Amino acid sequence: MSNLQEFHGLPVFDFPEAGEKAELPAAAAVAWRIAVDGYGNSEDEEWEDAFKRFVDAVDTTAVRALVIGVWKEAYDSGPDSLIAAVAGAGERFPALRALFLGDISFDECEISWINQGHVNPLLDAFPLLEEFGVRGGQALVFEPVRHERLRSLTVETGGLGREVVQGIAASDLPALEHLDLWLGTSEYGADAGIQEFEPFFSGVRLPRLTHLALRNSDMQDVVARSLAGAPVVGRLESLDLSMGTLSDEGAEALLNGQPLTHLKKLNLHHHYLSESMVERIATTLGASGVEVDLSESLFSEWDRNSDWDNRYVSVGE
Repeated sequence: MSNLQEFHGLPVFDFPEAGEKAELPAAAAVAWRIAVDGYGNSEDEEWEDAFKRFVDAVDTTAVRALVIGVWKEAYDSGPDSLIAAVAGAGERFPALRALFLGDISFDECEISWINQGHVNPLLDAFPLLEEFGVRGGQALVFEPVRHERLRSLTVETGGLGREVVQGIAASDLPALEHLDLWLGTSEYGADAGIQEFEPFFSGVRLPRLTHLALRNSDMQDVVARSLAGAPVVGRLESLDLSMGTLSDEGAEALLNGQPLTHLKKLNLHHHYLSESMVERIATTLGASGVEVDLSESLFSEWDRNSDWDNRYVSVGE
């Protein structure tokens, strides 16, 4: 995983470290990323202190997007105090429309080692928020919430826990158009069964959803079979099943299910599809004008006749 280069349609700008002098851009022109040395050296600045410097230096009333980068020892401590600091300053950010928690690269902390926390205070503090993202599933808490304005929700993990899935599924998000969940693997905490995703398949609580991504999953075939007859698919513009362990079995279910020719895009990047299946999908859907991403085939690396399944997701540890 790499750090975000763009967020909410804005270039990401790193707020300078303590003692570093730099010309600051206009507050509304960038997505501001606040990060500190994540290795926990005692002499280094705490994230909360960097945030205080940011609030004092920048016109926060004009800030549109905020990115919370690495904090000290993210592999060993969660961001609850960071969340409290940002949520507590909510009134100082009336223009904030996008927030990302945990923009941490692999060399700062592997995604499945990132300790997360209870994210609901952020959603509660910013009722006008349109885009929210979080990286890391360990100790992540997402309780059912009603948020009137949220249009995009992204949860990037190497293993998405059952309670998080249930919390999102039970939320009322009437404006949500874009849902992107990285399911991950059981080795890193993915313990949700396919039944936990049923509310997303029905789409009842997500009346405006047009983009659905259930990706990076080690049960991608099961997800594909469930989506083959899911009511929500009929109103999607794009469907993303990339980064996972999709094989011919799941692809066959998709092709034999409800029509997908209305989609603008189908993303199957990082897959285990045979050449004949790749050609079949490209011909069937490509001829109807669907943009299909079938890049990064791992079929030749997969021994289907072995005693163990050696397929792997794109982002695990």
